[in-house]
Amino acid sequence: MIGKTVLVTGAAKRVGSSIARELHATGANVMVHYRSAQAAAETLAAELNAQRPGSARCQQANLLDMDSLTRLVGSTILAFGGLDALVNNASSFFATPFGAIDLADWDDLIGSNLKAPLFLTQAAAPYLKARRGAVVNITDIHAERPLAGYSLYSTAKAGLLGLTRALAIEMAPEVRVNAVAPGAILWPDDSILDAEARDKIVAHTLLQRAGSPEDVARAVRFLLDDASYVTGQVINIDGGRTAHL
Repeated sequence: MIGKTVLVTGAAKRVGSSIARELHATGANVMVHYRSAQAAAETLAAELNAQRPGSARCQQANLLDMDSLTRLVGSTILAFGGLDALVNNASSFFATPFGAIDLADWDDLIGSNLKAPLFLTQAAAPYLKARRGAVVNITDIHAERPLAGYSLYSTAKAGLLGLTRALAIEMAPEVRVNAVAPGAILWPDDSILDAEARDKIVAHTLLQRAGSPEDVARAVRFLLDDASYVTGQVINIDGGRTAHL
């Protein structure tokens, strides 16, 4: 990845920041996208630039605004001269009890988890093809096994999984498109799961422990850097939970 450029959406915090650090450590230049976490994004970019000057930038964009997607890609090209990889990590996550789902929920969850990755990848496609690059989408194990109370989120991630496979066909042979599906990695900041519920989830994994953001980041790095003959695939980073759900 030395000298290559990666755009990571939602990279200011949580799993996104771990992905940005992991790819930067391999030698990549990183565009740190954020929506509202400006301070965290600027702190991360400063951290990365302290290690290698000029290797990181941060850019604000509301991914639900279609015009901002082309601007985000353009800012990356302007900053680094090209684009080798895109990681669609940014995501909304909240419960939507069936019977009370409204259009605002639809626009937010489908918009951030499916619509934005589609149109951002489309905007980036010419640059990715020029460098025979790669895309990694961050899906979820609940894309294939829906989570009760989160039907719209699960549906959005299922769409992203389908999009991953569809774009692997559409963008071949120049661009590889894969996905990473996390399981119990980080609990949401506003999680309604109490300690007992979390313990039950962890107990249902074969490895009997929660994973870490670094586990996801290493899988992303593998798909971008070490998997030149892999496309249209999804890797579950879930401690074996989906093996016996």
